[in-house]
Amino acid sequence: MKAKRTIPMALLIAFAMQALAQQSPPVPESSSLILTNAIPLPNEPGRIDHFALDPAGRVFVCIVGNDKVAVVETFSGKEIYSISVPRPQGAVYVPEFGKLFVGSRDGKLFIFDGTSYKLTGSINFFGDTDNVRYDQAAKRVYVGHGDGPDAGIAAVDPRTNQRLEEEYKLGAHPESFQLEASGQRIFVNLPDLKRIDVIDRKAGSISKWPMTKYQDNFAMALDERDHRLFVGAKTPARLVVLDTNTGQVVAALPSVADSDDLWYDAEYRRIYMPGGQGYISVFDQIGPDRYKLLEKVPPSLGARTACYAAKIGKKGAHRFFLDVPARSGRDAELWIYQAQESDQRKLLMVQRPEQWQRCGCPISRF
Repeated sequence: MKAKRTIPMALLIAFAMQALAQQSPPVPESSSLILTNAIPLPNEPGRIDHFALDPAGRVFVCIVGNDKVAVVETFSGKEIYSISVPRPQGAVYVPEFGKLFVGSRDGKLFIFDGTSYKLTGSINFFGDTDNVRYDQAAKRVYVGHGDGPDAGIAAVDPRTNQRLEEEYKLGAHPESFQLEASGQRIFVNLPDLKRIDVIDRKAGSISKWPMTKYQDNFAMALDERDHRLFVGAKTPARLVVLDTNTGQVVAALPSVADSDDLWYDAEYRRIYMPGGQGYISVFDQIGPDRYKLLEKVPPSLGARTACYAAKIGKKGAHRFFLDVPARSGRDAELWIYQAQESDQRKLLMVQRPEQWQRCGCPISRF
């Protein structure tokens, strides 16, 4: 008769854990953003600021520390050109005129040909020139510029490269601002004054919304359909949601710290908020007044600027672009994520379709 062999308890626990691991699928790094590419930006140790997208597949990255705008081709995954610009901070590409507009911390707006990258004009605003936006309906480029009493939002004609008479003085340097596509308002973050200014371009009036509880409001995005404005506050670190009809705060959620960009995804009803703390806060818009943190996507420390592109064409994909600065042993990179329906939303649509439909969310894709 053979003697019984006893198995140590620690080994039994190890076997059990291994069996559970084999039965359960691995947990994905992210269920809402899938990293599809990391394009290297070699020899770029300088600070990376905002950037612009060309629907044809180019990304224009403002690298403040290196006095340049890197032109990255997403299809080949390479930096194809370098445009010399002193301390570039923000840019917008206007496809219908084939022009790139770049704001400089030195106080100028530089205008480049979108094919040859040659300088075709410049406008001196005599003060910190930062965020740049394009209003396709009005055919105007809007520029945030200056410090102090003369700071504000100015308009430029993209056809002629000339500054227009339309201008709104705000009394402090404007950070991120958003334009209504179906209306006439411009929402502007003014962190130095602890407020948001709302410009009515038709009436020429300016409303002032205080931001004293949630300060250092730098990042901003707009959900025009639901009349919601999303603001990234740094002190304390919060995603703040305001009603654009009243200016009242309807929600405030803890978020990643040190955010400089904020993007609203109307397709999946999500808000993407990268931050220098080292991750992307992804928020789920359950309804106009209901939000929750969906997940924290771990990118890299210091990655605070980003851009979002909705699907172009039937075969396109919703993409989120993130600038990752150089870190120990690795070059700076442009990370490209593909947005997809999160696992939590898929589960809700299957288990509680009536609740999903009450949110006004599309269900036809599944």
